[in-house]
Order: sequence, then C-alpha cells, then structure tokens
Amino acid sequence: MSLLRVWRICAVEHAGAAFSGEGARRYGGRWTTPGLPAVYASESRALATLEVLAHVDDRRRLADRAWVCLEATLPAELVEKPARVPDSWRRYPQTQETQAFGTAWLRSARTVALRVPSALVPGEFNYLLNPAHPQFAKVRISPPEPFSLDPRLAARRR
Repeated sequence: MSLLRVWRICAVEHAGAAFSGEGARRYGGRWTTPGLPAVYASESRALATLEVLAHVDDRRRLADRAWVCLEATLPAELVEKPARVPDSWRRYPQTQETQAFGTAWLRSARTVALRVPSALVPGEFNYLLNPAHPQFAKVRISPPEPFSLDPRLAARRR
C-alpha cells in the first residue's frame, strides 16, 4: 500500500484542531465555501510554509508566535486526482468557481482527499482533506513538532 504524506504548519495554539477542518468551516478558502469542514494541507513543508506566508496579514507577527509542523499520512487510494480543475484556479482572490468545485467534492464524499494545484507554486500540489469522510480515521496525524521560521521571513523589507 502506497502512502501519501502531507503537511500543515500552524500556530502552536491551533495544533490540537489542525486537522479538524474548523477554520475552513468558518471562513472557507480557495477550494471551499464556509459551512463545511475541510483541511488544507501541502505536499511539502516548504509549500506549507509558503501557505502560512501568503495568509498572514503582517509578517512581523510571524516572529511573535510559536509554530508547529504536523505530518499526516494516508493511503494513496483515498486521494482523488481530478483530470481538470476550474480555469480560474490561480486567480486571487479565489473565485466562486473554485470554491464550488471543492465544495461539490466535499459533499460527494467520494474520497478522503482531493489533490489540487498550488496557486502559489504552479506544478506543486495542495490537498483538501474531508474530516467528515467515513474513512478519515485512516489518516494518521503525527504529534506536532516545533517549527521555526527563518527570521528573514518575518523581517520588514524596504
């Protein structure tokens, strides 16, 4: 059985809920509308770091927080790799089309995870996980490990 590894980086105070899908349920995201739990994860620690950078309002806040990294593994056969995604997948801000695409996948409960292209790094992938899926229990989540961001990432640039 082949396993897929995915990563999330979050503030230490959110580590306990990192795979609950609560953030996406409350706020939605590029691939989901608010109202349904979903977990956004990345195919590497580096891409997960970029996702943190893309979503923080003030980079100086990065140095004020303690961060953790969590790894999750799941059987590869529980991952859907769509042949096509909406043409607007890379637009910023996200479009209703991409949100409808991911939300339809969540509601279908076809698979535990959906591979989607990274808007930050074309050619790399993020994964949407459905914590409400009956087979989500097959996802193995590591204990959180301390993760330090290089101070240059939080530095104010001129």
